[in-house]
Amino acid sequence: MRILITGGNGYVGRELCRLLYDDHEVCVVDSLRYGQNRFCKADLAKISLVVADITRQAEIEAAIREFQPEAVIHLAAIHYIPECERDPGLTVATNVAGTVNVLMSIPEGCRFVFASSGAVYKPDTRPHAENAAAVEPTDIYGFSKLQGEQYVRYLALARNIPAVIVRLFNVVGPGETNPHLLPEIVAQLKAGRTSISLGNIWPKRDYIHVKDAARGFAAAASADAVQPGDVITVNLGTSKLYSVADIITKLKDVSGCNFTFQEDKARVRAVDRPVLAADISLIQKSFGWHAVHTIDDALSDLWREPDLAESLVAKYR
Repeated sequence: MRILITGGNGYVGRELCRLLYDDHEVCVVDSLRYGQNRFCKADLAKISLVVADITRQAEIEAAIREFQPEAVIHLAAIHYIPECERDPGLTVATNVAGTVNVLMSIPEGCRFVFASSGAVYKPDTRPHAENAAAVEPTDIYGFSKLQGEQYVRYLALARNIPAVIVRLFNVVGPGETNPHLLPEIVAQLKAGRTSISLGNIWPKRDYIHVKDAARGFAAAASADAVQPGDVITVNLGTSKLYSVADIITKLKDVSGCNFTFQEDKARVRAVDRPVLAADISLIQKSFGWHAVHTIDDALSDLWREPDLAESLVAKYR
């Protein structure tokens, strides 16, 4: 299958490419906004890499016309919440208008997989089920992803596109490109810090290994469960909850570091929801997907080989 991945140079994207390129023809479209090409020489021998920006219709249209994909996995987005809050205009231009640009550029009948987020749900203490939980975002990122979903549903029907909306939860493991909680902690510890700065430590989250996240997107792109014009929405997580305090305890065991932590007011989010967890029964039923890695696997892999973006480690040198 000819698969085009927007944002393929990113965190989940690069892992997804490595999962797919031995059995499929893979084209990566990425603006390289968060740094230079992160693929090694062996990777580049197995993919096509096109530098293009999804906010520029002509660029994404040319890339898609040249490659003629049978499936598009649309990961490109601004998803670090503080960045979204700082620049809502750019967030909407990328996450909403950019999604429309991709949808309008793909050929009719091409399968479309959209990376949405658990951030679209209304805060609740129970795992969110796609067809039962209320949808009510609490931040710019969540609003932009919900709007993206709405355009996917409308244009899938209008353009006869089989589409899957994947609401991804918190990803963890090697290769992160944004300063989320765990890569920030690891970057500080690897730099020799014995006291780390954190924001809120009480929120509970559903953490999924980056390899399992990649497997979920691959399953959505290759399954035959979706017909042209139809849209299936699924969660991608584990249904298991851990607080930041839980994660810190586990990371101490994994790393062997007896570090302390302190609250950094700059990292505290006023809009942080207390619980965010996925009901994953639908993705299991629709695509036969299930997580194969635990949170302990993810933390061990992250500590052993962080492979963090240069921007995450440079400030702690």
